This record gives sequence, structure tokens and C-alpha cells, in this order.
Amino acid sequence: MLYHFYEWNHAAIAPLRAFADATRMFYESPLNPFAGTEAARRITAMAEVFERSTRVYGKPQFGLNETVVNGLRVPVVDKPVWQKPFARLLHFERELPKTHKKDPRFLIVAPMSGHYATLLRGTVEALLPYADVYITDWEDARKVPAAVGRFDLDDYVDYVVEMLHFLGPDTHVIGVCQPAVPVLMAVGVMSAKGDPCVPATMTLMGGPIDTRINPTGVNKLAMDKGIGWFRDNVVMPVPFPQPGFMRMVYPGFLQLSGFMSMNLDRHVTAHREFYSHLVKNDGDSAEKHREFYDEYMAVMDLTAEFYLQTVEEVFIKHSLPKGEITHRGVRVDLTTVKHTALLTVEGENDDISGLGQTKAAQDLCSSIPEEMRVHYMQPKVGHYGVFNGSRFRAEIAPRIVDFALTHGTTHAAAALPRKAGKAVLPEAEARPSAPEISSDPIAALAGPMAEIVEAAAIAQLDAIDAVEAFVLDAAQPIAIAPSEGVDEETADEAAQGTEPDAIAEAEPQLRAAIDEVAASIGLEPAPTLLGETLPAGSPVIGSAPLADPAPEAGIVVDAELALTASAARATAALTENVGDPAPVLASNKPKRSGSSPRRTRQR
Repeated sequence: MLYHFYEWNHAAIAPLRAFADATRMFYESPLNPFAGTEAARRITAMAEVFERSTRVYGKPQFGLNETVVNGLRVPVVDKPVWQKPFARLLHFERELPKTHKKDPRFLIVAPMSGHYATLLRGTVEALLPYADVYITDWEDARKVPAAVGRFDLDDYVDYVVEMLHFLGPDTHVIGVCQPAVPVLMAVGVMSAKGDPCVPATMTLMGGPIDTRINPTGVNKLAMDKGIGWFRDNVVMPVPFPQPGFMRMVYPGFLQLSGFMSMNLDRHVTAHREFYSHLVKNDGDSAEKHREFYDEYMAVMDLTAEFYLQTVEEVFIKHSLPKGEITHRGVRVDLTTVKHTALLTVEGENDDISGLGQTKAAQDLCSSIPEEMRVHYMQPKVGHYGVFNGSRFRAEIAPRIVDFALTHGTTHAAAALPRKAGKAVLPEAEARPSAPEISSDPIAALAGPMAEIVEAAAIAQLDAIDAVEAFVLDAAQPIAIAPSEGVDEETADEAAQGTEPDAIAEAEPQLRAAIDEVAASIGLEPAPTLLGETLPAGSPVIGSAPLADPAPEAGIVVDAELALTASAARATAALTENVGDPAPVLASNKPKRSGSSPRRTRQR
């Protein structure tokens, strides 16, 4: 009858609420000459506090219409992509550029503890810039007809498993508060079956994994009262004319009353300050109060079977930490969880899930490798601050994203199943296997070194051709055949006069040709190829000296390579000194009868 009395009470107060609302609008109207006076502000403040305190709050909207990704503001739309009678899966679809790479995919399992999933609006908002976010949107039990059937803890676990199957491998699941238990159970059930859709990471935040550790007021109440008291006093049928008429539920208003009674002084003070803000016309502070309590006062009913089973198994019998909890009659073995990385998060001042209760999951999942588990305690936050607020955005959310990126598989291959906890990359089969390492290091290096020497020799041959062509062009003006009327001595003087200019003109082209050959084999040309004297006998590739292959290295150098090295030395000598031009002339040029002294090029 308590539920019926609650509904009748709200129906009886409805006219008074309407009168208070009309009074507020009257004294706020710009047509009222008394509007804006202190007396008018006090009247409107009292009217609004009364109306908000007696209101039945409906289901809020997420209202997340945009986010910022890589500095670009993009629109966001929440769409249901999966649905069953007691829940639907919402996807926050971001309109991203086509060039944007895939972000980690998060499934946020919202609490089914009296509040709607919109209580995690701040959680979703903080993750949207870095992740593809899905969230469970649980249905109010009084809205579900009794003919649909039961919904208990086992059904909750089945829902989580089905959602993970829908999203596929490489999903990162987050359980906030109450869902930490069914999420851990779901991962245990999937791991025991070798399910390929087992999540890559699991983040548990402020959850009652082991309520024997630092028990709070909620934990003590459950232990003191016993399951019989809850069955007799807090479970009741849904009244008419709700769609779930006659369904046995744990009403949301009782859950809200329990939460508020734990911190009653804080809530009374908050409403007193709200009244003061309205009188002082402090709009920003008043709006913050409205936003918080619009969310906090919106509650939903839970099915009786789910509520009672959770209280008994989690808070009274402690079945999960004892290893005795079952799913569909089969014991959940958490030691089978091996390939899902685990992150646990707690608040230092949490008065709902005591410090250490969530961390207990680290000990239960003993098969997870040490490098795949992390625990974090956020200082100076309570239960709400674990998943919302400035410290969550600055300290906790970045850790969650980083944990997913560290332990998840390659997100570009998210649709592919994982084996043994590792990513199956699309190009994995095409990758060449690593070469076997020989026990003899000299023999192991012989093959690669021979290939390098051969490539260097071919490049030297190309360089020799280029050098010869450009030196011929440079020397051509020097080789002037004696003609009629010109004696040999005059021709020799003319040749001496033209040599420096011809070489100067050929030098840039020679430098470019050799540097081009050097670049083709991956060497960086030095800026002073022709500006410094190379050591005698040093083969040249581009601008870098190349030492002769060492015979003691076990590399067989054939005659062609030896000939190439000798030709390279000749090239170096040719670029170093320019002597009698006759030897580099074409065969149809007449030979000189004499020779002039060898002249070193001026640097």
C-alpha cells in the first residue's frame, strides 16, 4: 500500500504545485511592477523550492549534441542500436571525417540502482572525444508489463553478454558502481567458454565486489536487516494505471529516500543555499543546483527478483568474493579470466562502496598477468566523483582511455576475433618471417655484405660512366688538333689557357651526376665533393669513400668486383688531377708528339 499512498499523495499535491508554479510566473513577469524587488524574489524562491521538492521527475535526456575530436567540433546523435524489454543499447554516433582512424569502442554498463543511465552523462561526455561510446539504457520496471516476465541478476548478466556479442571483439567494458558485479560475472562466464567476444579490457569503478572490506552504511543495513526484512518491507506491486501494473518492484522513490537519508544534512543545506541564490539573483549557482537535482531526483523502479537476488548474493552472503556465485546454476570461475586486462578505480571518500571493495577484483582475477592489471585510487572524491566531475575528467578518464589503448587490440581490425588475447591483424599472414640467425656471425653476415658490395660496385660503374662523360666534355676544348698555320707550341698554349674554365664549367655537372648516383643507393652527398682531396686509392660512391671489401670477412669478391674497385680508384685519380689530355681523347684525334708537364688542379 505504500506505493499506492505515494501516488495518491502526488495526485493530491498536484493543485498546490500548479498554484506555486503560477505564483512564481506571476512575480517573475516583467509586467508586474513588483517584479525584481526583494519581496518578489523571496516569493518566487519559495514557490520554486516547493514545486521542485514535490515534483515527479521524468526520465532526463542525455543532451550531448556535440563533442570536440582532434580540435574539430563534431555533432553527436544518440541512437538505440539494440533493444530488449528491460534495456536498450544507445550508441553516441559522432559525425567524424572519413580520414579519422577508428577509436577504441567502449560499452558503459550503467547502474540499475534507481537512477537512469543519464546519471553517467559526464562519463560519456568525457570519453566522447577519444572513443566510440555505447551505454546501457535500462528501462523503468513500472513501464514494463508483467506479462513480459522476470528480470533477475542472471538476466542482467545475459544482457551484458549479448551486448558484447553485438559489439564484437575488441570492446572495452566499463562497470560503474552496482554493475561491477554483473560485468565481472559476464566476463567470467565468457572467459570460461573461450568466447571470442570477451572484452579486451574491463574497468570497474566504485563497485561492491567485496562489501566485507570497509563496510559502509548501505552494507551494514543489509547485514543487520537480512533478506527477509527487505522482502517484506521494500518490495511492492506497481499501482494502476502504470503499464507495469501488479509487477513486484523495488520502487525508485524508496531507493532515493535511502540515498538522501545517508546525507540528509547535505541535501537540506543544498536546498537552503538554492533559496538564497534565488533571492540574491545568483543565476549561475541556482542553475547548477537545478541541473544536479533534475538528474538526482529522477528515479526508476527495479524488478523485485533482481533487487532481492543482488542484496542477498552481494551484500549478505558475499558469494562473489567467496567464489560461490552462480549464473544459471553454474559457478562463475573468475580464474578463467586471462585475456581481459583489468582496471579498478576507487574514490578516497566513497560512502557507498568503501575503499578496497572494488580493488578486491584484482585478487579474484588471479590469472590475469600482472602487466595487464592496474588499480587507481582517486584522492578527495566521493562516490559520485568516481565517474563524474572535474577530477574524473582530469584524472580518471585519461587513465581509462590510455588503459584501453595500451591493452586493446588494433582498433582498425576491431571486427576480427582475437586469439589468446592477441590481435589478429589483417596483414599478419603476409608478413615475412624473421631470418634465422646463424651460430657463425661471419658466415651470417657474408650474404648481406655480398649484396651490399655488389650494389655498391654497380653504383660505382654508373658513377664511372658519368665521370668519364663529363670529364671528356670538359677536356674537349683542351685537345685542339694542330691546323694549318698554327704550330704545336701555339696550340699547347691555347690549350693551357682554356683548361681552367672548361673544368670549372664541368664541375657543377659532375657534382650533380655523382650526387644523384649516391642518392640512388641511399648515401647523403657531402657538400664538398670536389672541394677536398680524397685519399689516394679510395673508391668513391657519391661523396662518401667506400673501403675495399675485407677478404678476412669471409666474403668472396669475384674478378668483376675487383675490376670495379680498380676502376673506382682510377676515377678518383681522374677527378683529382688533370694531365695530358691526349689519353682521354677520342681515337680519331691526332696524338701529340710531345707531352707537357703534369699540372695539379688549383683548389
